[in-house]
Amino acid sequence: MPLFYTKTVRDIADAQRAQGGITETAPYVGIKDASPGDDSGPLGFQAGFPYLVKKMYAHYGDRRIVEENYPALQKQLKFLSSRARNHLFETEDLGDHESLDERAIPLTASVFYALHASMLAEFAAILGKEAEAAEYAALFENIRRAIVDRFYQSATGTFEKGTQTAQIIALWAGIPEKAEEEKSVTALVKAFERKDWHLSTGIFGTKMMFDVLRERDLNDMAYRIADQRTFPGWGHMIENGATTLWETWRYSDNTYSQNHPMFGSVGDWFYLSLLGINPAAPGYRKITLKPQPAGDLNFAKGDVLSPYGKIGSHWTISNGVFTLRAEIPVNTTAEIHIPTRFGTVVKESGKPVQPQRTEQGSAVFAVGSGSYVFETAGR
Repeated sequence: MPLFYTKTVRDIADAQRAQGGITETAPYVGIKDASPGDDSGPLGFQAGFPYLVKKMYAHYGDRRIVEENYPALQKQLKFLSSRARNHLFETEDLGDHESLDERAIPLTASVFYALHASMLAEFAAILGKEAEAAEYAALFENIRRAIVDRFYQSATGTFEKGTQTAQIIALWAGIPEKAEEEKSVTALVKAFERKDWHLSTGIFGTKMMFDVLRERDLNDMAYRIADQRTFPGWGHMIENGATTLWETWRYSDNTYSQNHPMFGSVGDWFYLSLLGINPAAPGYRKITLKPQPAGDLNFAKGDVLSPYGKIGSHWTISNGVFTLRAEIPVNTTAEIHIPTRFGTVVKESGKPVQPQRTEQGSAVFAVGSGSYVFETAGR
């Protein structure tokens, strides 16, 4: 996969337009939906370029992917900034593609613009370019404030009309003021409650939803949404004979694809949330292992092959006892989070151990490479 993704990044950079815009497809075949100009693609699709560079660095830890693409990414952001009006965009996006709700395109376009700025700030910091990192961080802050001023209603905690996507994309991008964030999360929960815990998000909101809920320890809510068997959702597809993911939530006989990865982010959720395997430093040199049991699940087992070796997570719940078998590869360190709702006394290999700290309902243990067996032992 590193070779495949490296080629993908190179293809995107090779297709960059003269003024800096990134095309909707690479190679460019003339498609330019909701373009901000320069024959480039909509802002959400353009964001795939910096986001893939960011994910490559996070998963493989190779600084060269950032270094080699930094000039093209700068050129892209300069182009987008030249097309923004008062730090906002209006129509230059497709919104949350395949969303079932009305799309708030000015909001999503502007948030994607903000994300370009925040990712450039990250890349500049990685490369030790402190002045440029500060410049891009300041640009992000200006965009963020413009979005809040235009789209946020403090009384309700909602962005635009308070749809699932509007709340999710704003939270995922770090748009709300810190003091307002909890209100925005509450509004998001209400948006799902109105749909009887079914999603109405498109390809961007669906992916971001799992991240937003994981980071706030709301995985029971994520499980409830993912486990729906009626329309719309993955269970509905399966109940109607699907063996691959559809391009749309609604079945399409001969117009849309029935084998499409756009809603495949649910697979990401298995690893990041249920198993809890996340990189805490580039290339998994440091690891966060924070399994989040949810719903009626009583076990989960899987692993990620990192550049340092296999990271394993296998947890079970039996007779009220939570047990985690963790495998941490050589030359890495990890923080392992054990959920305290199963018990505040934790043992490792049968011996009581004291956590380094407790946070968000977890006892946190710092470990080096090796195999571990943690279990709760009641209260």
